[in-house]
Amino acid sequence: MNDKPVPRYGIDPYLDWVKDEGLRVHEGYYAYLMGVEVEPWGRVGCKAAVCHLKGRGDFANLFVFEIPPGGSTAPQQHLYEEVIYVLEGHGSTQLEFPDGSKRSFEWGQRGMFAIPLNAKYRHFNTSGRERVRLASTTDLPMKMNAFVDPDFIFDNPYQFKQRMGKEEYYEGKGDLYMVRPGNNMWETNYVPDLDALELHAWNERGGGSTNIMFVLANGIMHAHISEMKVGTYKKAHRHHNGVHVMCASGIGYSLLWQDGEKDFTRIDWEHGMVFPPADKQFHQHFNVGPRPARYFATAVGGIRYPFTEGMRRATGSAIDGKLKPVAASTSIKLGGDQVEYEDQDPRIHEMFLEALKKNGVTPKMEAWVPTKTAAE
Repeated sequence: MNDKPVPRYGIDPYLDWVKDEGLRVHEGYYAYLMGVEVEPWGRVGCKAAVCHLKGRGDFANLFVFEIPPGGSTAPQQHLYEEVIYVLEGHGSTQLEFPDGSKRSFEWGQRGMFAIPLNAKYRHFNTSGRERVRLASTTDLPMKMNAFVDPDFIFDNPYQFKQRMGKEEYYEGKGDLYMVRPGNNMWETNYVPDLDALELHAWNERGGGSTNIMFVLANGIMHAHISEMKVGTYKKAHRHHNGVHVMCASGIGYSLLWQDGEKDFTRIDWEHGMVFPPADKQFHQHFNVGPRPARYFATAVGGIRYPFTEGMRRATGSAIDGKLKPVAASTSIKLGGDQVEYEDQDPRIHEMFLEALKKNGVTPKMEAWVPTKTAAE
């Protein structure tokens, strides 16, 4: 008779690590990051929390860091990638390059930047009165579950010299690559203000939409930003899970539903609200405020390094280098993942008009959803 104890199985090393670190965990379908409760985290030397939202998938998570006035984080170095968004406050980040030299850059609210893979760095709050809050989307769950050993993640000496980027990338400058609508890329390491960045037309997404894709620190983390003009909304679409959608400016709401569902889940948003749609869940974004609204999305797998088949499909990337149709902006009738305005549930437009009326905003969707078919 074999009476040996059964070893653990079905292990998630990442979740084990979160528990061992004593991190405060926020769960749910969405999170208002300005109000997420944080607690001291010894590893980073400041208060923090981790968000495990329903649609985050297997590869990504989102940290919230809070640095007190005049404070700083402990020095950091890790083998996972991250895209950091400045929710509030002003500060600076100091990086150490492979040759031992150091470089600092300053950031403020609505700034976004990426830490080069495994680079040594430290964040500082340069205000003597106001806190700093940072939101960091990372691929730590994927890395921890692949390598299992935290020491390999946090104490790895390997230097990725090709990830550091050009000197001007830390000054808010970058390189623009005009690929095609929806795939135009801005390569940099730091964007000073997402609300001020020039975007480019992506008419296929509807409502006079504009966007830009990012290549940040030559990494595999994806980010893109889109803008909706006043009185407009975008077409619904779907994609793989793990894409964290966050409001950068303006006010509005998003509707979410799975194929075949009759009811919608509505998430109202403002600056600091984040939600990751579930796998293949349709979602549609609406600007109901008096100014243009911008949202950005982060995920594992980008336009340069798609990494997953889901991201390759969404962006129209191809292994052979030939561009494929962008599923995110191609009609489901043509094999894509987008719902055209003429095919959407009539209630969607009616809800939008009611929201605009409540806010005293004039609808400007006539060019895409004519009055005669919109029951206006």
